[in-house]
Amino acid sequence: MKHISYSPLGDSAIVIEFGEKINLETNHTILEMKKTIMKQPFPGFIEAVPAYTTLTIFYEPASVGTDFPYETVKKELEQRVYNLSTYKKQKAKIVDIPVCYEDGYAMDLNYVASHNGLTKNDVINIHSKTLYHVYFLGFAPGFPFLGGMNEKIATPRRTSPRLKVPKGAVGIAGKQTGVYPFESPGGWQIIGRTPVELFNPNTTSPSLLLPGDEVRFVPICKQEFDALEDNNGS
Repeated sequence: MKHISYSPLGDSAIVIEFGEKINLETNHTILEMKKTIMKQPFPGFIEAVPAYTTLTIFYEPASVGTDFPYETVKKELEQRVYNLSTYKKQKAKIVDIPVCYEDGYAMDLNYVASHNGLTKNDVINIHSKTLYHVYFLGFAPGFPFLGGMNEKIATPRRTSPRLKVPKGAVGIAGKQTGVYPFESPGGWQIIGRTPVELFNPNTTSPSLLLPGDEVRFVPICKQEFDALEDNNGS
């Protein structure tokens, strides 16, 4: 297995770093590790938070049951990493997300196109014809960080973030794309908007997307956006 490092985060968390490369194999290992801990939590375990190349494990030191909680947790995690199965590409759940890329919903589409020497239609076609992998959720509840975006439409974040980005806004930041589940401040380049609810705390599964899922963006017109939004509100 690739080089894996462990480091403390304060006195109640440990960060496992699974190399430096962002890819599906690393993400699979991280998600498998989280799954094994969730199924069989060790004494004091609180939460496991995945990111692109790391898994952060939070724990309650007083509940670990030894005088050296960090060393105890580290040893436990090392054994679990050693026992992980080798990577095999698995069939993921594919979620289609409708997106309106038209004027009024795509505040930065012109900029993304000009930055990359493309037309607006080029950007839309490239963005919507890619199957994206959900690496992790972060920034806000239900906000998916998606991998696999074509570098032809990669665009830096805005130099001046907006105080309000609308709920459902689809954005680009560098080589990443994602969707804002709520209205919030943000600096991503907005190229469209979806009427789909990405996060609902009143349901048994609050987040529409989970790490390991795959996402496909489906272009829709304003009329379709309005109809879907009305259905969500009914």
